[in-house]
Amino acid sequence: MVKTWANAPSPCIDVCKYKRKGRCVGCGMTKDEKRAFSHLSDKADKKAFFQMLLERWSEQGGYAFFATAYRRKCEKKGVPCPLDKLEEPA
Repeated sequence: MVKTWANAPSPCIDVCKYKRKGRCVGCGMTKDEKRAFSHLSDKADKKAFFQMLLERWSEQGGYAFFATAYRRKCEKKGVPCPLDKLEEPA
């Protein structure tokens, strides 16, 4: 069985331009959040992190761009995309 959350790659999609309140326009994370994600090992923590990002995307828009790029990243790494286990923002 594939471990979606345990193998979840960082939400960073390699855009790395910080404009929106210090958040990256590509992934929506701050620099501190990017560092923090790399230290998450518990699957529940990773899922909560992604849920927080999805809530942020629902507030600021741009989810479609992020989701497409992140799915592509997961595909290249050969891992299931965690976004498929979450509900898309409205």
